Amino acid sequence: MKVGFVNIFGKPNAGKSTLLNALLGEKLAIVSHKVQTTRHRIKGILTTKEYQLIISDTPGIIDPKYKLQEKMMSSVKSALEDADVALLMLDIKDNWQENDELFASIRLKVPVVVLLNKIDTVDTAKLAEAKAFFEAKPYCKQVITISALSGINKKAFIKPILELLPEGEPFFDEDQLTDLSTRFFVAELIREKIFELFSDEIPYHTTVVVTAFEEKTSLIKISAEIIVQRDSQKGILLGTKGEMIKKLGTMARAEIEKFVDSKVFLELFIKVRPKWRDTDMFLKEYGYF
Repeated sequence: MKVGFVNIFGKPNAGKSTLLNALLGEKLAIVSHKVQTTRHRIKGILTTKEYQLIISDTPGIIDPKYKLQEKMMSSVKSALEDADVALLMLDIKDNWQENDELFASIRLKVPVVVLLNKIDTVDTAKLAEAKAFFEAKPYCKQVITISALSGINKKAFIKPILELLPEGEPFFDEDQLTDLSTRFFVAELIREKIFELFSDEIPYHTTVVVTAFEEKTSLIKISAEIIVQRDSQKGILLGTKGEMIKKLGTMARAEIEKFVDSKVFLELFIKVRPKWRDTDMFLKEYGYF
């Protein structure tokens, strides 16, 4: 069978997380219209009798400004190192030259497929021009055009990628969907709702840690801490008379219940940890090492 690591790279908001979810038919990666939502490398495992693809969503490639972003770029680096096929993805309406310079700078030694995403936002002439632009690049083995949000033909998408993969034994059991824990995804779903509900810097100064996950007879009891950097951010998350934290809890609980397929009791607590994004001890505690 064909087996390999198929890792997705690109600038923030290229559509990497949406593509991973579409390929797996499950919501593993949280999605937001805001940039830099993905902070970890998230592996999804797609297994059939013919192949096993370990598909990685990675943080958008940026020039890091603080230690959390440095850790995010470290996860990108590890995905670059173990890729069997690299999917370099861009929003077709984004600057082609900038993306070309980024893709060329990666200097991958494995087959590269360029993914032109959001093709439903341009006309056929623009699409043909973009395809020709990237097909001419020396790093590009093939160009695939998609609209990850509108839906993809999974069989047609995967076929040319399989041709680039080696044969081998599977790394994971056939029914395994990911190598990450349920706790991880619960924290991510809470963080996704923070991106939805709060603007400006709040989502970027926040992380979530699940501190308790107890499976009872009729429900799952979950406790989670929302970490912020300043007291003023805690006040915004709480809202007047606690209305915002209640709204956040209600939205997150509904999403978590869909994910774990069970009734959930969710408790949220807010902790202030100054400069947590630039402190190794906190980053390690919060799972960024």
